[in-house]
Amino acid sequence: MSDIEIKKQELEKYKNKQIIRVKDTLEALYVIARLKRSFYKIPVIAITGSVGKTSTKDIIANVVSQKYKTLKTMGNNNNNIGLPFTILKLQDEEAMVLEMGMNHFGEISLLTSIAKPDICVITNIGTSHIGNLGSRENILKAKLEILEGNKNPTVIINNDNDLLHQWYEENKNEKNIITYGIQNLSDNKASNIKLENDKSQFTCLTKDGKIKITVPVGGEHFVLNALCALTVAKTLKIENEKIIKGIETFELTKKRMDIVELDNKVKVINDAYNASLESMRSKS
Repeated sequence: MSDIEIKKQELEKYKNKQIIRVKDTLEALYVIARLKRSFYKIPVIAITGSVGKTSTKDIIANVVSQKYKTLKTMGNNNNNIGLPFTILKLQDEEAMVLEMGMNHFGEISLLTSIAKPDICVITNIGTSHIGNLGSRENILKAKLEILEGNKNPTVIINNDNDLLHQWYEENKNEKNIITYGIQNLSDNKASNIKLENDKSQFTCLTKDGKIKITVPVGGEHFVLNALCALTVAKTLKIENEKIIKGIETFELTKKRMDIVELDNKVKVINDAYNASLESMRSKS
């Protein structure tokens, strides 16, 4: 409850403003954000997963912005306060890319009820928050809450993740699922991968043909991130040229794979931004 008495001298500062007193400020925030969302008939892409959410959000948003004016989650404002405030920033944008985080059951259910995403992305199921949820299977269950916000969303998953692959096999005839991957046969699959310290190159095999992609960050995990962005873009019917440009020019959130060369020629990789076990292993 937000039972706050406002002194008269404080009210004087806002005498030209309308002040609405509510029983619960958080619930009021959710209601206002839901209402704001309902005014916009634009594609909303929501992203969750144990690791890679922020980086994947960054690359998806840059690709989508090649065709649509795009609003995205800034930093890691991916919780029950950050997500509504992001939606309240909507003005003349033509698309929105939202990151959704969670620690417990029910948290993504709340976020998706506010955002009502048309496209739901699940990057992977790892071990983040396993102490709260008890098992990877429960983590999958919590992440799948993202589907509750829309009756029939397009679901985009990393088909190389064991639990997501199993879920896909069990649900592919009932849900609109699009897959991407490197190892398993997928709708959009990477081949001829060339990894370098500061970039990655690969050919994506799609239903429409082959696309050559360059990612301005090293590591196979960023090949997966790029595949995910390409899959979202294909769903939105964005042209190949714009997809290629969006991937090539995206910028990471700070402290994600920041490479600094010291005076003694030693290179330091700063990947300290809320890094999890799986994300650190992917750099080793």
